[in-house]
Amino acid sequence: MTKADIVESVYQKIGLSKKESAAIVESVFEIIREQLEKGEAVKISGFGNFTTRNKRPRQGRNPKTGEEVEISARIVVTFKPSQILREKVSRPSAGST
Repeated sequence: MTKADIVESVYQKIGLSKKESAAIVESVFEIIREQLEKGEAVKISGFGNFTTRNKRPRQGRNPKTGEEVEISARIVVTFKPSQILREKVSRPSAGST
């Protein structure tokens, strides 16, 4: 699913114009982005948690040459789904065998 697909779903479910639906979706993503940039966790009840985590520098290997390289420290975004989302995703759908 792409951002355009999400906009289309909002458009069809809410009934706003496509332009308004796109603005809402973009606003939600921007709010999440801003909080993560500040290092704040984003908790969406019934969906999951987005958090940032510091990764230390480490040794890696270039798979092509086998040469060892230093992988620099960085901040990564992690997502942990809620128990509700995990249950819904793992539940077999009605059409599957």
